[in-house]
Amino acid sequence: MKSISESIEGINLWLYPFDKLRTSLYNEGMALPQPEQQPSPPPLTAEQIAAMKEAERKQKIIVASAIAFVVLIVALLGVAIYYLFQPDTPTDKIRDVFIIVVALETLVIGVALIVLIIQLASLINLIQNEVRPILNATNETVNTLRGTAEFLGENVVEPVIKLNGYLAGLRRMLELLGIKPK
Repeated sequence: MKSISESIEGINLWLYPFDKLRTSLYNEGMALPQPEQQPSPPPLTAEQIAAMKEAERKQKIIVASAIAFVVLIVALLGVAIYYLFQPDTPTDKIRDVFIIVVALETLVIGVALIVLIIQLASLINLIQNEVRPILNATNETVNTLRGTAEFLGENVVEPVIKLNGYLAGLRRMLELLGIKPK
């Protein structure tokens, strides 16, 4: 016949695997779904590679022509300034050239402001339509986890703590009565 202390230890040993199983099942249910392995894209055909190289070549031509245009404008401005600072050049011509340069700078700044406003509008759209729903979903997840932690604390942890307290009290009572050796 088993003693009461052996029975108590048997209960603890019986509860331990059950607790581990319950915890693992709970954790599996709360785990994030694993993304499925996406198949690698098929290799590119010769036509696709040629189209990509052609697009890259066109992009390089556009960038090179933009750089050449800017260099040409700066060179023309330098030549104009050189000739305008000659001693026989009247002052009103210098004034007119600088008025034209300031007008061109104003035009460039206006275009830059328009681009900036468009980018700001797209940023606001991104925040409203993509970031805000992500934040809402995250907030909902945090609230769910908070509720889950409270549920586990009330329904799992507290009963186990109470059971261990009762078992410890029973064990101590058995030791005091002399039924179980210390």
